[in-house]
Amino acid sequence: MSSFIKEHRWHFYFWTVQLLGWGGLVFVAYAFTPDMDGYKSSKLFYYGLISTFLIGILSTSLLRSFLKRVLNFDAFNSKQLLKIFVGIGVAALIYFGLSYGFGHFVGKFSEEHVKVPEMYKDFGIGLLLINSFITIMGWTVFYMSVKIAAKLNANRLERAELNSTLKQAQLNTLKGQINPHFMFNSLNNIRGLMLEDVEKSRDMLTKLSEMLRYSLTKNNINAISLEEELEMVDNYIALSKIQFEDRLKFVKEIDKGTLGFQIPPMIIQLLVENATKHGISNLKSGGTIKLTAEKTEDVLSIKVVNTGKLMIAHNSTQLGLKNIKQRLRLLYGVKASFMLKEVNEEVVATIKIPLS
Repeated sequence: MSSFIKEHRWHFYFWTVQLLGWGGLVFVAYAFTPDMDGYKSSKLFYYGLISTFLIGILSTSLLRSFLKRVLNFDAFNSKQLLKIFVGIGVAALIYFGLSYGFGHFVGKFSEEHVKVPEMYKDFGIGLLLINSFITIMGWTVFYMSVKIAAKLNANRLERAELNSTLKQAQLNTLKGQINPHFMFNSLNNIRGLMLEDVEKSRDMLTKLSEMLRYSLTKNNINAISLEEELEMVDNYIALSKIQFEDRLKFVKEIDKGTLGFQIPPMIIQLLVENATKHGISNLKSGGTIKLTAEKTEDVLSIKVVNTGKLMIAHNSTQLGLKNIKQRLRLLYGVKASFMLKEVNEEVVATIKIPLS
C-alpha cells in the first residue's frame, strides 16, 4: 500500500490541490456575491457554482493532460512555449463555452424566476471570454510553477546523489591506493627471520595477515575508531622492526579520551609508513617516530614526528600526501587540515579532524 501511494503521490497531490483550488474559487464566488432579491439562496445560483467547479475541473484536467505530453524541461524551446499558449487558449474556450452554454440552458429552461444582480448584467460575451482566459492562465502559471519547482528539486536530489556516489567512488579509489606497500618486503624479512626465530616469525605472519584483513575489510567504510587504527599501526611497527631492528624506536602518547573518536581508516598508518620510509630508512643510526593524539576544543589533533629532514625528491609523485589531503577534503571539507613541516631537525605531520 505504501509503495502504491509513493508511486502515485504526484497524482494524489494534483487532485488534492485541484479540488481544493476550484473549491476555494467557488467559495470566494459564493462569499462575495451580494444576496439581493433571494438570488443567493436560489437553485439557479447553486447550479452556477456547481457548474463552475465541475467545468473548471474538466477544462484544466484536459489542459494538464495536454501539457504533460508537450512539456520537456530538459529541452525547452519556443515551440513548446507556443504549444502552451495554444493549450491555454483551447482550455479557456472550453471553459467559456461550457459555462456560457450551461448558464444559457439553465436560464432558458428553468422554471425558477430569480432576479439577477445588476453587477452580472454587464457581463458580456467579451468580458466572459477575458475572465475565462485569465482564470485558465492563472491556473497554468500555478501548475507550471509547481512543475518547475518539482523539477528543480529532482535535479538537486539527483546532483546530490551523483555527488555522493562520486565522492564514495573517489574515497574507495584513494583507499585502494594506500594498501600497505611493504607487504612483499615483510614476507621476505619474515622468511629470513624463520632461520633465526620460528615463533617470532609465526607471530609476524599473524600480524601481517591482520593488516591484510584490515586493509580489505575497511576499504568500504569511511570511519573507524582511533583505537582500531592504533592496533594496525602497532602491527606495522612490529613488522618494520624486523628490518630496522634497533634503528627504529617508536613512542606513543595517546590521550585515552580520544580512543573512541572516529577517523578515516589507514590514515595514521600512512603517516607512520611515510615517516619510516622517507625518514628512518635514510638515517644510518636510525631514529624515533613519535605518535601523539589529543583533543583540543572540538578538534582531534594527530601528530606523527620522526627524526630527519623534510626532503621531497623531484621525481616523487607525493601520492601519499595528496591522498591524505583529498580524503580529508572529501570527508570533512575545509573543517579538516593536514600540515607537513620540519622543526628542529624533525619532520612533523599534523592532521586535525573536526569532532562535530
